[in-house]
Amino acid sequence: MIKEIVKDAADHMDKSVTALAHEFSTVRTGRASGAILEKVLVDYYGVATPLMQIATVTAPEPQLLVIQPYDKTAIKAIEKAILASDLGLNPANDGQVIRVPFPPLTEERRRELVKLCKNYAEEARVAVRNIRRDANERLKKSERDGEISQDDLHRTEADIQKTTDAHVTEIDDALKRKEAEIMEV
Repeated sequence: MIKEIVKDAADHMDKSVTALAHEFSTVRTGRASGAILEKVLVDYYGVATPLMQIATVTAPEPQLLVIQPYDKTAIKAIEKAILASDLGLNPANDGQVIRVPFPPLTEERRRELVKLCKNYAEEARVAVRNIRRDANERLKKSERDGEISQDDLHRTEADIQKTTDAHVTEIDDALKRKEAEIMEV
């Protein structure tokens, strides 16, 4: 019972950290990365479709993405969707592929991106703390129901707090790495 609650909490905390890593991968840095286009939705025959489902995205150079649509008729829609996104990118198409050059980030834009990353990190920290709270509530309920002793309750709460602290540290470290990556000129 206790091990199950602790393992369940740790698994959920791991998922929060993984979700944060995914969010960070969609934030633009100075280098071209296909992950930045994951949230771009293209109006494809009247349906909002993720760009990654209708095209191949490659990064042949550090400052360039090349998008090759499976259906050539979607080129204009893809170009329009990239322009409409707030990524600050200017796609150019040659009828076959779309080239998206990555201009160097301005200092102001870098600061905005760092702020965005800090928000993502804070959301992840809150998620981890909520998982801790839920696990502690389950433990207290088990103690009230007489399933575990008070000593087990306190010991397990301490274990859950250690797990929480480890995950918060992991989130902070990921934020520092992403911040350094964004501010790198």
